[in-house]
Formats: sequence, C-alpha cells, structure tokens
Amino acid sequence: MPLSHIGILHEDPTFLIVSKPSLLLSVPGRAEDNRDCLITRLQENGYPEARIVHRLDWETSGLLVIARNPDSHRELSRQFHDRETEKTYAALCWGHPTADSGMIDLPLRYDPPNKPRHIVDHEFGKPAQTYWRITERYADHCRVELTPITGRSHQLRVHMLSLGHPLLGDQLYAQGEALEAFPRLALHAAALTISHPVTRERLRFESPVPF
Repeated sequence: MPLSHIGILHEDPTFLIVSKPSLLLSVPGRAEDNRDCLITRLQENGYPEARIVHRLDWETSGLLVIARNPDSHRELSRQFHDRETEKTYAALCWGHPTADSGMIDLPLRYDPPNKPRHIVDHEFGKPAQTYWRITERYADHCRVELTPITGRSHQLRVHMLSLGHPLLGDQLYAQGEALEAFPRLALHAAALTISHPVTRERLRFESPVPF
C-alpha cells in the first residue's frame, strides 16, 4: 500500500516523526487482511528499516515516533518506558464536566468477555493517570486537552467515560447522541516531546488537529 495520508513531519538518520490518519492500524493485525498498517506502509515505501516504538489505536490519529536503527529503537523505547516523553492529545467529549480541569487516577484492565474493551478495576487493574483540561465549551460537548501520565490501552477513552463524558464518535465506549455526534473517534495525538536518541536534545513536535 502507498504512503498516502501518512504525513512525515521529521526525518533524520535515527528516527521519523509521522502523523497517522484515523482508521489505520499502527502495526499488522493477526488476520491476513489486517496486514495493511502504518509500519508496513513505511517499510514498503522507502523506509525498510522502520521500527515501531509506540502505538496509537486504529481510530486515533496523530503523532508517532518511528525508530530507524536498533540503537535508536532501544533508546526511544526506554524513554517511553521511563516516562520521559510528553504526550498531549486533543479530543471532543460529550456533555459538560463541572470543573474545568482535573486528574483521573483509576486502574484499568482488559475485559476479555467484551474485547477489545477495557474497564476500570480497582482490584486487578494496572495504575493509570490522566490529566484533563477543557479548552472550549460548546452547546452539547467540550474540546479537551488530555495528558496521559501512564500509557495504558484505551486509557484516555475509558478515563473520560468514567467521568460520564465519553469521547464523541467512540464506537466502543460512546452511545446514543455521543456516538452519533461525530463521524470518527474525536481523539488526536497533537503534540509529542522526546529527547533525540543520539544528541539528547529535547524536541517537541506538533500535528494540526483535524477536528
């Protein structure tokens, strides 16, 4: 498959910064018909050395860093593991939280009977924390800035649902008006800060929010 719709925002010998469109997997799925994904498109179109460092959900758009050699992959992966990166997401949520900002600290786990959903579980869940801040209020929904401290699967989606304000267009967690209010999941990885894997220079990248 071509690189179409994948924006390459930065390129140097050690890594790429790319913008993934919504409805594209980050890595291949298990089924053969799910082979098309961001990393495969890069590898087949001029970047055979590309290695995934972190992922975004299929429905989520926005920034990803891609390593270009084993050393940079090791160092960038370490930065994510040690929480030295900074990630900011833009989203639209249904309804109006009473406060303008806050932190959600709720443990999450995978829910096999309802795969691929995740749920809050205070007994068996893994720790998960998200800062949130409303940046604009509309008639029936809000624009929010989300900053994950941990990186659990579906963390932002489940945490906002836990407040009673699911993300618009979320096929897994929204229902009724919240689901129908937007044609896609309204979640975009808008900013990413990393340290260069060789020079250690602190670098911030941004991607325009498509909604």
